[in-house]
Amino acid sequence: MANKLQIVIVTPEKTTLDQQAEFVALPMIDGEAGILPHHAPMIGRLGPGELRIRNDGKTDRYFVDGGFAQIESGVVSVLPGSSMPASDLHAEDAKKALDDALALPADKPELNEIRRKAVAIARAKVRFTEA
Repeated sequence: MANKLQIVIVTPEKTTLDQQAEFVALPMIDGEAGILPHHAPMIGRLGPGELRIRNDGKTDRYFVDGGFAQIESGVVSVLPGSSMPASDLHAEDAKKALDDALALPADKPELNEIRRKAVAIARAKVRFTEA
């Protein structure tokens, strides 16, 4: 266990993942953060994008839509608004989400901010499905 991390993904609805990992790559708002066992404690903001988990020579990919991450005592806690395995996100759905986000009204500042966030998440989904 000394050479493993525990990764836990908790959305507002449920815990979507709780497993061991050798390496975790987090999509932070200012770039990707790679986490190995014995990483220093850290709290950071996630951006929308790909979260990768490597364990026993296999890499699993998840899409997260932002949120927060905390690393402490060998546990990587990821708190996004939502997460989904790569197999559940399809290119046509991502492109439709982008079209829908671009069609949102933006004639008031608060609506513009909602639209901006929706477009950023949808664009990240499109990039995720193209990778």
